[in-house]
Amino acid sequence: MDNYIITIARSFGSGGKEIASILSEKLGIPYYERQILTMASQSSGIDESEFVEVDEKLRGSYLVKTLTKLPTTNVLRPESRAFASDINLFNIQAQIIRELAGTQSCIIVGKCADYILREKPNVISVFVDAFPQDCIDLIRSRIYVSEERARDLKKRTDKYRTAYYKYYTRGSNWRDPLNYDIFLNTSRVNKQKCAEIIAEVARIKFDINA
Repeated sequence: MDNYIITIARSFGSGGKEIASILSEKLGIPYYERQILTMASQSSGIDESEFVEVDEKLRGSYLVKTLTKLPTTNVLRPESRAFASDINLFNIQAQIIRELAGTQSCIIVGKCADYILREKPNVISVFVDAFPQDCIDLIRSRIYVSEERARDLKKRTDKYRTAYYKYYTRGSNWRDPLNYDIFLNTSRVNKQKCAEIIAEVARIKFDINA
């Protein structure tokens, strides 16, 4: 296999992004998170702030998807009045993710990448979680907020990520273990070891030196 992709979905405060960084160094491949928004902006000519907004805030309710006439698999042309719609912005990101999956080895954090690439043979999908208190402690150590504030951020962010995934996958459960090849708990296995586990699976599945 010429190239491979590792997707990492993660609950807030579980350390998934840190694992991606460790894994990137270990495997010698890049990892993408916010960079996908920049690439989508450059590709489409739409201001990056538009992508940030749709990435950070799911507008409307889950029922909106049953009313929209926009296909979730196509990218609209610039002359379309709905060119800057939330769904089209998501589709542009999805197109970037598919292009990455077809051209280079890399790690993609979030962005429903596991779902977008679910039929690709060159993908390992990972979900990273941790016990709530451990997540709260990590959040507090990173952004220096009270425990109450960290708990609220954790609740709101995970609720948003669940809704985002459900919306753009048309009903899939973000935390369903069957969506992923690997489900890791950083409360029980530290981040360095989690990265080693993922690298070992990649070595076995893709016959690479990790």
